[in-house]
Amino acid sequence: MSDIGKQRIKPSRTNYGHIERRIGDKPATRYQEATYDIQSEVGFHYKPVYDSGRDVYDVKLTKIVMKDWYSFMDPRQYFYTPYVTARSLQQEVMDKNHVMIDKQNLMATVPDELKQQVREVIVPLRHVEYAANMNNQYIADKCFGASIAGVAAYNGFDHIAMSQYISKLALMLDDNEEVTLLAAKDAWLKDEQWQPLRRVIEDIWVIEDWFETMVAQNVVLDGLLSPLIFGRFIAVITAKGGLPISMLVSFMSDWYAETIRWTNQLMKVTAKESDANEALLCEWVEKWLLRVEEALQPVALAAFGPEGTKHLGGVKQELLDRLAKQGVKI
Repeated sequence: MSDIGKQRIKPSRTNYGHIERRIGDKPATRYQEATYDIQSEVGFHYKPVYDSGRDVYDVKLTKIVMKDWYSFMDPRQYFYTPYVTARSLQQEVMDKNHVMIDKQNLMATVPDELKQQVREVIVPLRHVEYAANMNNQYIADKCFGASIAGVAAYNGFDHIAMSQYISKLALMLDDNEEVTLLAAKDAWLKDEQWQPLRRVIEDIWVIEDWFETMVAQNVVLDGLLSPLIFGRFIAVITAKGGLPISMLVSFMSDWYAETIRWTNQLMKVTAKESDANEALLCEWVEKWLLRVEEALQPVALAAFGPEGTKHLGGVKQELLDRLAKQGVKI
């Protein structure tokens, strides 16, 4: 009798049937198992009453046409577990930063004029971040394909986190009083500096085509605002004695470097699919780039003074160069 401990039992299947149809008879990654063909396509009980010509999940909800909506896969390979694990580790770092700054009273080392500039330039952006979550959850609701729904939903959660980090920053500026938070809300609603950006945000809210929302929010608006404020402006603040401020928003710069990995891939795959897709992406980028750049002009001037226009032009060129590498040439 042979030793059962030395027997090798070959499994009858190495992966699920729908995964095998895509990658063949070989082991799949957890990301592939959690993503490929999860999108519901059949078995709907009824069509939406508000749009009876379409299914609940319908490829016709965008003008972009793809033969396979799973041509795009998140290069980070995020599904729930690795996403939550990565963000929890980053949250631990941010928590330690807050504790150290509070314990050592490091905020007192920041010059008052820098604090005031942060109040005027960064704190009102908590409303922009909250709006970005709404846009991303709209994309997750209307899009087709679990790979896109995943990156949009997680991106929305990240924007909520950034809104909360800005709120914590505001509280630390005022010894846990709400003075800055209330002033920033009032500025967002009334100050001329913020009304162009507020108008752009509200116009993005009502875009019907979810892929255009993706381009307007995650490619153009984030592509200009994040490197302008949480890259260049924070670098200036840090050099002038605002290191504690930099520590309190450090997640934002890490997040942007990570996020452009999947937005680059999405634009590349979509543009490569067809000339019609490429033309549509170029049209949307050009349209929203013009509007967002104009809306950010007063913010850039508030952040950098007369050099604001130069810095905004710099991040715009960086975005255009990055998109050109993905096949979207403006």
